[in-house]
Order: sequence, then C-alpha cells, then structure tokens
Amino acid sequence: MNSSAFDMVLVIWKGLFANIMAEPAIFIGLIVLIGYALLRKPWYDCFSGFIKATVGFFIMQAGAGGLVNSFRPIMVGLKDRFELQAAVIDPYFGFNAVNAAFAQMGWTTSLIMVALLVAFVWNIILVALHRITKIRTLFITGHIMVQQATTGLWLIFIGVPFMQNNIYGVVACGLLVGTYWAVFSNLTVESTQELTGNAGFAVGHQQMLGVWITDKVAGKIGNKEKSVEHLELPGFLQIFNDNVVATSTLMLFFFGAILVVLGPEYLAKNKFFNPASGELFIKYIFKTTIQFAVYLYILSAGVRMFVAEMTESFKGISDKILKGSLPAIDCAAVYGFDAAGGNSILFGFLFGAIGQFVAVIALIAFHSPVLIIPGFVPVFFDNATLGVFANKKGGFRGLAIICFCSGLIQVFGGAFAAGAFGLAAYGGWHGNFDWDTLWPGIGWLIQNFGSLAIALAIIVMLIIPQLQYRRNKKGYFAAANPDMEPELSTNPA
Repeated sequence: MNSSAFDMVLVIWKGLFANIMAEPAIFIGLIVLIGYALLRKPWYDCFSGFIKATVGFFIMQAGAGGLVNSFRPIMVGLKDRFELQAAVIDPYFGFNAVNAAFAQMGWTTSLIMVALLVAFVWNIILVALHRITKIRTLFITGHIMVQQATTGLWLIFIGVPFMQNNIYGVVACGLLVGTYWAVFSNLTVESTQELTGNAGFAVGHQQMLGVWITDKVAGKIGNKEKSVEHLELPGFLQIFNDNVVATSTLMLFFFGAILVVLGPEYLAKNKFFNPASGELFIKYIFKTTIQFAVYLYILSAGVRMFVAEMTESFKGISDKILKGSLPAIDCAAVYGFDAAGGNSILFGFLFGAIGQFVAVIALIAFHSPVLIIPGFVPVFFDNATLGVFANKKGGFRGLAIICFCSGLIQVFGGAFAAGAFGLAAYGGWHGNFDWDTLWPGIGWLIQNFGSLAIALAIIVMLIIPQLQYRRNKKGYFAAANPDMEPELSTNPA
C-alpha cells in the first residue's frame, strides 16, 4: 500500500473511530441494528432495537459518568489539599500522563490511532479464525481501547529503542494489545455467562484477569450459601437490606469523612462548595454523598435496557458473520445481574477502598519513592465488578477478601508501574487490576528483553485459549453460544 492510500485509510479510520467506536452508545446501537437485520427482523424492530440499545447505553454512561465526575475531585482533592507529590491511579490520569510523556519526548500521538486499528483488526482476525485460535470474544469498549493502546505504545517505545516513534513499534503494539483484548476477554466468557444466565456477552474492560482469578478463587475462600443477599442483619440494621438506604448511608459516612478532612475552605476555594449562597457545609456533604445512590440507580437502569437488546440481537452476528462469538463490553454491564440488588457493588467498592487506603499508609510508612493517590475509577469499577463475581461464587466472605486484596494490589502494583515506566513524574498510571498485575510484568519483560519479550508475550497469551479448549472441548464453544450446532462445539481445529 502506497503512502497516499495508507493516509486515506487512516483518515477513514479516524473518522470511523471518532464518530462511532469512540461513542460506545452509538457503536452498541449499530451492532444491535446489524444483529437484528441479520436475523431478518422487520425494519421497525431493527430501528426500535437500535434506539433502545443506544438510549440504554447513554443512560448507563450518565450513571457511570456521574459517579466519576462527582467523586474523582474528592479523591484528587486529598493530593492538592495536602500538597502531596503523588501519582493518581486512574485510567484518565494515566492516559493524560502518557500523552504528556509523548509530548515531552517529541513523539506523535497520531501513531496511537494506527496501533488501535491494527489491534482491532487483529482481534477480528482471531475471532474469525476461532476454530484455530479458540477465541470467542470481540472487544468493543471504545474508550478503554484508546487508553490501553496509548499506554501499550508507551511501554514499547521506552523498552525497544529501534521501535520508537515508527511503524515497527505501532504494529508490535497493535498485535500485543489486540491479543490481550481477545485472550483475556475470552477468559471471562464462562464466568460472565454463568453470572448473567447466558446474557450473551463477556467483560471487555481493565480487570479481565481479575474476573478470571475471582471466579477461580472466590469459591475456595468463601461460601456462596452465605452471600450478600442472604445476610441476616439484626434489629435496626435490617434497613441496610435496602440497597438505596445502604448505599446512601455508607457513602455519607465514607465520603463524608473525606469531605470533612478536605474542609469547607478548600472546597470553597476550588468552587465545589459555595458558602456565600447560604448553604450549610453539612447540607453540602449530604447532597454530594447521596448522589452515589442516585447515579448507581441510573447506571443499573441503563444496563438492563441495553443488555436486553444486545443479548437478542448479537445472535445474528454470532450466527452469520463471526461464528460463535460474543461482544466483550463495559464491566458495568454485569451490575444489572447482582443478585444482592446492588449491595455486592457497594461492598466490593468499600472493601477495595479499605485495601487501597491500607496500602497507601504502607507506602508512606516504608518511605516509598512513589506515593499513590487512589483514583475513583479503579477503586469503584474494578472492585464493584470483582465484588459481583465474588459474591456469586464465594458469598460475602469471598467478596470481602478478594476486593480488599484487589485494593492492595492496585496501589502496590500502581506504585511499581508508575515508577518503573517513568509515568510517576507525569502524575498518573492506569490503576486498574490488569494494569497493576499483568501489564507491569509485560512492561518489565519488554524493558529487559526488548522485541523478544513482545513476541513471547503474544505467543504465551495465544496458548491460553488453547488450554481452555483442551479442558472442555465439548462445551467450550457452547459456553459462548448455547444454540450453536453440536458439531462446531466439538469439532477440533
């Protein structure tokens, strides 16, 4: 392909990504529309499905965005209030840190879009060749794809000098990140299908390894018969059986304490709190913290709407285009399947937050060269997700242990990664579970073994679905699509 043709492809890809894939609500809606069309539904059913899926995802985004926008300033305020020189473990701060690092090095960020294109096409190829690769999932969470491709490219550029700021590094990043999307979302198929009652999707986010570990470990350290929804609370504590009451009350104490520590002067100075209007500080605390329950309710309502359409419509794509495949989507999609009515989400967040704060205290006590400020996205979305899966297999005890340990891992792993890969100086790192466990390991290997490590990481990851398949040849593909023909689910490569 000559230069002008490549430039044209890149322009088309950028437009496609900016207007569709980077807008996950529209992307999901179009997938539903295509799925229904392949099922030969009437045009009005196709249109109806598109609208409901798009609106449902926008509702979910409104809930998730409200949570993030309302509470990230609270967490980051601790850094500013006490003038801490620390890295924030949050994918948005990590994304901004990498972009700042790219600018400092004089590298162009336009290469990220090329890496993204390579990764997405590679994921499609791996699914299309599912009889050989055993991959069943297509990663379609657009904003997460951008964040991960960006950080993956940074790890390759700083680890392999001859790949810096050129097409070799871009292709290597695309293959590495695309393999990760395909393989690790594929790891979540069985656990997600079991949790959701075969709802027809897998998790495609930033804690896919965490979901797999949780599914394997929770039942061994907990008791699913003593799950969150079966907790017997004495006396007045029975009011906490209501998710809205439990969420509102616990957040009032949890985030309320942080707001008290920040103080009205700081909050007023940064225009979060306006005492000149006559508003009392206690009223501001109540109003702010109660929003947690509001946004969580909105998020859950959106999940129920778009997942219902996705479940039915994707059968068209799975049957006609990408045989036996599932979409790997935002982790928040599982929140609508919390058997505890949302309390697993709440407790997952709380125990994860406790783990993070304990780890931060340990970093301070042992004079860590990198100090970490917890970010809201990992502490909520990672641990709430793991909490839902843990409660399913290991009950309240499994949830508490796993989410507490996840909080520790997020901080310790984030501190190592931010320091090792030079992003502490730019103020951020991803902070999500997979990027505090798997990716620091990959990054360390790249730094020490260069391009050989990239090839080895891709090969090792591609072996994983082969091992999954060998353990369950008969039911492997049927786990993704229970209606699949028996000969496909049992036919060897």
